[in-house]
Amino acid sequence: MAHVELSLSGAFVPQARTPAEAEFVTSVERWAGTVASAAEPCMVIDTGGMILAVSPSCSELLGLGKPAEAIGKRLATTLELIDFTAGAGPLEGPEADKIPPLLAVRSERLARGLMRVAAGAERPPLTVDAISTPLLSGERVAGSLTFLSPVNY
Repeated sequence: MAHVELSLSGAFVPQARTPAEAEFVTSVERWAGTVASAAEPCMVIDTGGMILAVSPSCSELLGLGKPAEAIGKRLATTLELIDFTAGAGPLEGPEADKIPPLLAVRSERLARGLMRVAAGAERPPLTVDAISTPLLSGERVAGSLTFLSPVNY
């Protein structure tokens, strides 16, 4: 006949721990750090539309200069958004607020669309496909992450 013995040396009491530093970093800050060194054209903005991070390839694509120079500026005023007409007039007001990075923040949902940008006086207008997702801090939207791809036609 089998015999089993069990011996308990004492009650297990979990030890209190100090939260890891990563627990204090918000998702927006985490994504901003990732975007800053990403190879793909991407950016992070906050709920006010301020650029928090931009990848070097995104900065070059959109004609923003050096990434560090774009940080802290409002996206809608930094980009020279233009409409899709032959005259390429400026995109202003309510239409400019519908670009995917801003729409993802406002709607709290994924947003995708085309944006047309005047990326510099010496460059022709640029059309990019933008896919944006809201970034959360707890239960609230704290910004958006956008990936961009040039549309070649």
